[in-house]
This record gives sequence, structure tokens and C-alpha cells, in this order.
Amino acid sequence: MTTLIESEEHKSLREAVAAFAQTHPHTLNAEDNKRLWQEAAKLGYIGVNLPEAHGGGGAGITELALVLEELGAAGNPLLMMIVSPAICGTVISRFGTEEQKRDWLPSLADGTRLMAFGITEPDAGSNSHRITTTARRDAATGEWVLTGRKVFVSGVDIADATLIVGRTEDARTGKLKPCLFIVPRDAPGFERRPIDMELNAVERQFELTLDDVRLPAGALVGDEDAGLLQLFAGLNPERVMTAAFGIGMGRYALSRALDYARERTVWKTPIGAHQAIAHPLAQAHIDLELARLMMQKAAHLYDAGDDIGAGEAANMAKYAAGEACVKAVDQAVHTLGGNGLTREYGLARLITASRVARIAPVSREMILNYVSHQTLGLPKSY
Repeated sequence: MTTLIESEEHKSLREAVAAFAQTHPHTLNAEDNKRLWQEAAKLGYIGVNLPEAHGGGGAGITELALVLEELGAAGNPLLMMIVSPAICGTVISRFGTEEQKRDWLPSLADGTRLMAFGITEPDAGSNSHRITTTARRDAATGEWVLTGRKVFVSGVDIADATLIVGRTEDARTGKLKPCLFIVPRDAPGFERRPIDMELNAVERQFELTLDDVRLPAGALVGDEDAGLLQLFAGLNPERVMTAAFGIGMGRYALSRALDYARERTVWKTPIGAHQAIAHPLAQAHIDLELARLMMQKAAHLYDAGDDIGAGEAANMAKYAAGEACVKAVDQAVHTLGGNGLTREYGLARLITASRVARIAPVSREMILNYVSHQTLGLPKSY
């Protein structure tokens, strides 16, 4: 029943975050966005999923997703919540050394530091098995040396370090296995180049180049032989949080459309009284609610330690939320007509932003492949 009916504690958290978010007018200003992040962190919202022993709230992805959804529903989504506490914080808290936990988790929780996440490569795309960023150990010094490229890495310019997914050569098998490394932003050989995006967002996207970046032995997070287990410990929360991001955005767009439909009068009747306006908005609301249920299921499974079950549910939640978000935004814009494309109402920019929930961090087509193969047992197409 926990996935169907929210506890009183969760209801109170939702109300508190919603009230907090409403006190911050929506803005695309980087300084205001930073201030919002820091104030949310002081209230314990940013690090709510991180261990209490290291300054966090001791809760889980369930609570962190709730926070992001409510911030988004107020028009104040914080994209880096998907990356810094959800992916990086989770991976470090589950697999990091005690030194890494002491060094990073308190500052990730209190908002004084952020961490980005680099996995996607120009020639790998959604196929994480083809990652070519290579990490080799210098036998003389014990240091790791990283070489490779990453693309579509969010917020590198405001992050203090980036959790980079590389691969080490296994001398016994010759196979390449994924490993995760903490790369400080000022590491020699670590270069970033902004990608020119037609996306109106505070958090910018970057291409990264790692040219023989030398890192101490302690930069490796977890076991170099653990492979995909560690990687998906971060990717499943990423999918849950992306679902929360999409649901929040969809709710924000829908709320703007509902206000307009109640107030806008044509021939002495509010346009919301007409079924051609009302029914599509009702359908968008239903789709968002259904996506939230799957998101909550995925989060609960992950927090309960069911990585396999969480993987299936997280992919489904991300798919459902992406589709619901796009539909809600499109319907909101159409409800406002020409006003939906004006800067005053702030909906037109969501037409592009809502596609992010469909595309990243994994496309809807790859999710359908996953469900076809893993859930339905159909043969692979690749």
C-alpha cells in the first residue's frame, strides 16, 4: 500500500516543499537558481536521500523524487538534483571508500559542492557497453590515467568534480569493464566545451575531453571488477528522478493551462467549460497521475534494495513520465493559443524542455527495447 497511498510524513514533506518553491519566482537566472539550490539544501531537501551519518536526511530516492517533482510543479525544477545527490551521491554512499564518503557526502548534502556525471560518448550513445574512455594504472606511481571524450554532460561549469564512467583493460580476458572515477574540475588535461543547445535552461551542456588525466588511486569509486552493478546503482535513480522532473514540468504546464481555461472567457463562457478544452486537460492529468504511480513504485523498489525490480520499474516510469510531460505541455500551449507562445506565460520554452524527458538519459525507443527483451522475453533486435 505504500506505493499507492502516501504516508502522512510524505504528504507533509510534499506540502512543505511546495510552499517553499512557491516563494521563489520562476527564473532562468543562474544566480537565482544557485540561491534556490542553497536554500533548499539548508532545509535538508537536496540531501534528503543521503546517509544521516554523512549529513544527509537518511531517507531515499522516494523522498528525493518527491522534492524534485514539487519544485518542478512550482516552475522551479533543479536539474542537477538528478545528477549530484541522486546519481553521484548514491554511488558514493553505496560503493565509495570511507574517505570518499567523508570528503563528498556532507558537502553534496548541504549544497556547498556539486558533482556532475559523465557517461555518454559521441560514438556510444545509449550503448554503455561501447564506452571507450579508458583508464589505465601507471605501474610506477599507482595513479590512474584517463583518456577519452564525453558529451551532453550537464552542469560541469558549476560542479566541483565529475563522476566519469571509464573502462579498464582486464589483462585476463581482454574485455573492457566500466569503472567510475571522481575527476576534479581543475585536473590537468580535463577540458570542457559548451554545446550550443536550443534549450532555454540554466544548466548548460558540455563536451568533455580527457587527455591523459592523472588521478590518485583514491579517485576510483568502488571495485574496478564490480562493473555494471555500480553503474546501474546510479542509473536507476537517474531514471526515477528524470520521471519526477517530467511529472513536475507537466504539472506546472497543466496548472498554467487550468488557470487560463477558468479565466479566459469567449461568448460569456469560460473556455474550460467546453469539452474540447476540458477533456484533453483531464487526460493529461490522468497520464501524469499514472506516471507518478509507476515512479513511486520504482523508487520504493530501489529504496528496498531490489535493484532488478527497480530497473524495470524505473525504465517504465521514465517512459510514462516523458510521454505524459510532452502531452501536458503540448495541451497547455494549445489551450492558451497564441498566448501559449508568448514569453509572458512561459510555456513555449517547455516545448523544447519537455522533449528532454523523452530523450535523456535514455530514449523511449531504448526503453521499449528493454521492456521487449527483459520483461516480455522477446528476442533482441541488436
